[in-house]
Amino acid sequence: MGSSIWHEEVDLPRFPPLKGDVAVDVLIIGGGLAGLLCAYQLKQAGVDSLVLEAGRICGGTTGNTTAKLTAQHGLIYYKLTRDQGPSGAADYLSANQLALQEYRRLSREIDCGFEEKEAWVYTRADPRKLRREQAALEALNCPTQWQTSLDLPFPILGALGMPNQAQFHPLQFVRGILPGLEIRENTLVRRVEGCTAFTDRGKVRAKRILFCTHFPIINRRGCYFMKLYQRRSYVLALEGARLPRGMYIEETTDGLSFRSAGDLLLLGGGGHRTGEKGGGWEELRRVARHYEPQSREVAHWATQDCMSLDGVPYIGCYSPATPDWYVATGFNKWGMTSAMAAALLLRELLTRGRADWGRVFDPARTMKALPLAANLGTSAVELLTPSLRRCPHMGCVLQWNRQEHSWDCPCHGSRFAGDGRLLTGPALRNWNSPPKPPQT
Repeated sequence: MGSSIWHEEVDLPRFPPLKGDVAVDVLIIGGGLAGLLCAYQLKQAGVDSLVLEAGRICGGTTGNTTAKLTAQHGLIYYKLTRDQGPSGAADYLSANQLALQEYRRLSREIDCGFEEKEAWVYTRADPRKLRREQAALEALNCPTQWQTSLDLPFPILGALGMPNQAQFHPLQFVRGILPGLEIRENTLVRRVEGCTAFTDRGKVRAKRILFCTHFPIINRRGCYFMKLYQRRSYVLALEGARLPRGMYIEETTDGLSFRSAGDLLLLGGGGHRTGEKGGGWEELRRVARHYEPQSREVAHWATQDCMSLDGVPYIGCYSPATPDWYVATGFNKWGMTSAMAAALLLRELLTRGRADWGRVFDPARTMKALPLAANLGTSAVELLTPSLRRCPHMGCVLQWNRQEHSWDCPCHGSRFAGDGRLLTGPALRNWNSPPKPPQT
């Protein structure tokens, strides 16, 4: 996998691994943006915390994002209004507006390339879906805009805009919030018993634990393995391409995304469920050759997003049986604002014991039967397929990803290098004795 422009431009400080046993008020497992923001917000509230990261901080989705800061998350508000009523949609909108406001405040002191931008979701197929979304947003008193053309390299049938959104450099921002945070890298949590986390380098006793591991690593509580899955997405950085004035994303699941980053165009798309086939970088390169033939590829990378079945993150108590465990997961490709919303919400829950907003994110909410059955069906097929290529997480059949040269799990998204080394959880160990990768 290639390296993102964010990683090429910023080398984050390194932190030592855990040594021996320690005690702490709050343990945060996972050193991506969500975990680091939780640590930062708790520090501002006077609460001591420790972050444990299995590898390097921001080595996963945070360092490979397209870094859009927006409350416009595809066509979520019509769906939320229909399924959870206006109050659920209003809570979701308020949480993400609050997150954007907090980024705006912090970016006054952190040099992170923060730029005010309009966010647009566009369609080349059916503008009626966008019109429904516009009506839902206007019912929530959220300003919107409508266009039938944008500075895109192809015609569209409609575009729904949200003004006063933003984009930034995620790792420059992270570098600005790190001072004063207690972080231990290269420290994989193997298991958790009560409020004690066990690693190969010692154990951590805490009063409360926050799971910010992208996909939760504990299966026996919360049933997250049933109500989450993961998707791969791909990005090209193009030099010499036409730069968009705003941030654009197509309304289809596998549509194209556009934003500028300095003098580069970031073209995203080619996505697919982890472990399944998709367009990947080759699809994006075909798009670039067709629409931006004068451009030159200077970087490419991929990312992985944790998807909830109803399009809403799980933020709050991990499960009713674990009142001292909390979780932030299922950000559905909108990890930048969702991570900040999670940090602000969890700060309220940990310091006040309650929050006056955020019920829409409750991890204990009821799931609809059809998407739950479909997700379980995928896992059942993989579990029942005869094969020796089994993921050590829960035993699903691993598939070879020819573009990224990795063994990927279609059930829960764990990924392994060709030699079996663990790349991405929720698996917690390497895959022993993998077969020789197929010839590509």
